[in-house]
Amino acid sequence: MTEQYIQDIKHAIVIALREDRARDDITSEACLPQEAVVKAEIVSKQSAKIAGLKFLPWVFEAIDSEVKCEILVEEGSEVEPGTVLAILKGKARSLLSAERVALNIVQHASGIATLSSEYVKELGNLTCDILDTRKTLPGLRALQKYAVRIGGGKNHRFHLQEAFLIKSNHIKVLQKYYELPISEAITRARNLQPEAKIEIEVENVKMLSEALEARADLILLDNMSIELMKECVEIAGGRAYLEASGNIPLTKLRETALSGVNGISIGALTLSAPAIRISLRINL
Repeated sequence: MTEQYIQDIKHAIVIALREDRARDDITSEACLPQEAVVKAEIVSKQSAKIAGLKFLPWVFEAIDSEVKCEILVEEGSEVEPGTVLAILKGKARSLLSAERVALNIVQHASGIATLSSEYVKELGNLTCDILDTRKTLPGLRALQKYAVRIGGGKNHRFHLQEAFLIKSNHIKVLQKYYELPISEAITRARNLQPEAKIEIEVENVKMLSEALEARADLILLDNMSIELMKECVEIAGGRAYLEASGNIPLTKLRETALSGVNGISIGALTLSAPAIRISLRINL
């Protein structure tokens, strides 16, 4: 993980604890003796690929630096229902005040990792990347993209500054002013940032040919049929990385990969992954 990833996730934890008013838990303050010290287990209630456990200490330390957190399962492990993922020891007030935020992070990250792994497994030995997108929850992009990698997927660009992605709306604007809008867009991008990768979205063979002529690094094949994708792969002849996109379900994943594209972007990895059921159990 890069330093920026770490800082983004720590920032998300701070916001989550503030949102939950974890330092002002009136239930724990009223009901629990201040001196009460307990042990607790974090347990998976369903089969899953686990991600986010490494962030648990950050959550509890933000509330109480004396909480001890022992992680029992490695990131990316596949677990069965009832598996104990971590053991906690500390003041009961601290554990229960931070419980919800801690579980939310692991449940959400594990859900994304689990779904990502299902897509990766569906491809078997086919050489094709499973890519995420920027369809992420505000403030949680670092966590969500981390979870995709734990699940075996790969990260597309992290933000707008990282690489060029010239979409159909960019092209529509340029069409008003230029005869060859794709060539114009790529030329402008290369002049602005010569070292940055340039990807462009195309919808047909004509657009593909123009993108190849302008030497795009990556080309996004948007909502194309399998037959059209195969034609594009043949025309490209390895001159650019071809990415298939457009609500591609798990049931059509292998067929899409067999068209010869280099990668398939799946917005659902971060947009629609169901959380894994994980709980905290107090053991006196």
